[in-house]
Amino acid sequence: MRALIDKQQKQLDQQQQDLQMLRNQLKQLEAEQAQQQAQASAPPPSPPPSPPQPVAPTFVSAPGVTVALHGWFDATFFSQNRSFVYGNGQNAEYPLKGSNGSLSGGDVRNTRFWLDFSGAKLSDGWSAGGHLEMDFFGGFNGTSAYSQSQEIPRLRQAYLVLSNPDSGSTIQIGQQWDLMLGNVPISLTHVAFPLGIGAGWLGWRYPGIVWMQDLNRGSAGPHWRLDLGAFEGNWNGPGDNVNYLTAGNAGFRPQLEARLHVDDGSWSAYGVVHYAKVSLSGVGSTAPTPLQPSINSEALEVGASWKPGSWLFQGNVYTGKGLASVFGTEAQFGNIQETGGWGQVSYHFTPHWSVNAFYAIGKNNTNDVITWLGHGSLGYLKNRQTAVSVLYNNGPYGIGLEWMHDILDYTNTGIDRNSISGNQLSLSAIYHF
Repeated sequence: MRALIDKQQKQLDQQQQDLQMLRNQLKQLEAEQAQQQAQASAPPPSPPPSPPQPVAPTFVSAPGVTVALHGWFDATFFSQNRSFVYGNGQNAEYPLKGSNGSLSGGDVRNTRFWLDFSGAKLSDGWSAGGHLEMDFFGGFNGTSAYSQSQEIPRLRQAYLVLSNPDSGSTIQIGQQWDLMLGNVPISLTHVAFPLGIGAGWLGWRYPGIVWMQDLNRGSAGPHWRLDLGAFEGNWNGPGDNVNYLTAGNAGFRPQLEARLHVDDGSWSAYGVVHYAKVSLSGVGSTAPTPLQPSINSEALEVGASWKPGSWLFQGNVYTGKGLASVFGTEAQFGNIQETGGWGQVSYHFTPHWSVNAFYAIGKNNTNDVITWLGHGSLGYLKNRQTAVSVLYNNGPYGIGLEWMHDILDYTNTGIDRNSISGNQLSLSAIYHF
């Protein structure tokens, strides 16, 4: 009997131990569930602070005004079979009469930078900004053996901008391109002096004022814009060409221009009219006048561009007279009638590679050229320019191989007829920033 009681007592003790173990496990489970519920109801922990971001450098000129620096580095290595006008290298355009001998060199004067200012707020929805642009075609520093590698900066453009997005109006005041500048041929060598100057390409920079007005702002379809401009007059004398004492400055006779422009994404077109009156007796009307007392400078120009897929077609044609002030008639300052134009075809055979073919022609009235010989005419009769290039562009970088060929017909006496041709082979590299 005693043995049976001891056995039952042991079984009871074991059951109590097992029961206590279950109670402990239950308490632990209840504690874990309470902790999970508390975590679920609590707000998520704050993420660790992000590392400080680098602050982009800024150039502050005035409260609310932003300044952007842009430009490019452009280097050219070239070889020519004779000297060119308006210089050799990156500003070569057509062969210089009487020049002989091949030459080669390197040129970086196309290198350019500019500052764009924007953001100054005015009243009635207007805002103000500005544009300041320079390159290095200001000449060479001195005449020593080392001067050719010491280029002088040149001011290209400097104008302020007033714009009103609500009305689609923009006003530019200061030195800027006149409205004859339209399409620009593609080239990595001829940038500041584009292909075709003196052979179908017109335009130059002058102090002036331009009003640009959107004509159908906010409407569907092509975008139309009318530009009106008045620019400083210009002529090659008489008087001081660098102190506003020329025939173009006499009597406050500005160059007046109007341009109608239309753009529809893949294509654009424009038409320009130009007029100026030049008093050949100069400031004070004291200089002797050659042939006639005054000249009317007049021109009509139309241009277009079209980009279907991988192709690009662009160019312009013009006719007029007395256009030396905008680089017409091969810069012959006389009452000379001329007709010219240029065209370029470009094809991108890969996203980075393209081939470009260019042709331009400028033909001056022969009788006018002969009449004005010795009075501003240099005897240039007709100019033809051809250029072919292969370009590689990858983002801001580009490299191009270009061949340019130019033929100039001229007369020395009015009776003789002569022709001279020149070639330039160039390799250029550019980086845009």
